[in-house]
Amino acid sequence: MIAQQLVNGLMLGAIYVLVAVSFTLSIGILNFLNFSIPGLFMVGGMATWILIGKGLHWSLAILGAVGAAGLVALAVERLSYRRSQAREPEVPLVSSLGFLVLLENLALVGAGSDQQAFPALVPDFNLRIAGLVVGGAQLISLAVALALVVAMSLVLSRTSLGRQVRSIAENRETAVILGIDVGRLVPAIFLLSAVFTALGGVLFALNYLQVSPFMGEGVGFKGVAAMILGGMGSIWGAVAGGLLIGLTEVLSITYLGADVVNVSVYGLLLAVMVLRPQGLFGRPPAREKL
Repeated sequence: MIAQQLVNGLMLGAIYVLVAVSFTLSIGILNFLNFSIPGLFMVGGMATWILIGKGLHWSLAILGAVGAAGLVALAVERLSYRRSQAREPEVPLVSSLGFLVLLENLALVGAGSDQQAFPALVPDFNLRIAGLVVGGAQLISLAVALALVVAMSLVLSRTSLGRQVRSIAENRETAVILGIDVGRLVPAIFLLSAVFTALGGVLFALNYLQVSPFMGEGVGFKGVAAMILGGMGSIWGAVAGGLLIGLTEVLSITYLGADVVNVSVYGLLLAVMVLRPQGLFGRPPAREKL
């Protein structure tokens, strides 16, 4: 039934939305393609699995995992981004990629390369609505993703903090002249990005009941594709891109087969780039700034 596949696609897209928004924050405000984000996604899922295995309640395990991802994000900001600002733009990009490789291999050493079974927190947590089966965890994923994006969008558009962040996105030097504490806000942006990404990893584990050291790679690529598809620097473009890629992936698996998933997803991206190079919500010729 196509309606069921559309529901499944939207639920999967919610995971991509969180990762795409995280990349958008990094690009839109800091002009920094942070390749450690797939690693933070993995930390969210793997750390939750480890902490539950140690006997922690699942709620504390999720908080611990998000906290761990936040600490890693601060380390990336301090050791990669901050130290490389005066250098060539490729330097922080490559050093953040080094963080991704380091995180994956630390997880590999600690837990092995195999996929690990994630415990079902609520057995048979499915809702049946008008003949459609909607996973409870998937529904929560979609609700959490949209709630976070709406909250962040309101903060950016209606608060003094949001105006300061948007000032940094427009021009960092001008923001400093205006008296904005850039040194305090940049780590906060890294932390916010880590929260979005780690929650994406947690929700992925809850939905698909598995984690692995390399679980962030495929999702990370799809997140970048969603960001570009929606328009670089556009929060709501990232939302649209994530949901569209989730729908494309699920419909492709159902009607064309699993072998052509990447052909469909990245073929869609290529087609949009040819027809509308700035993405669905982007503004030519300058990059939109949140």
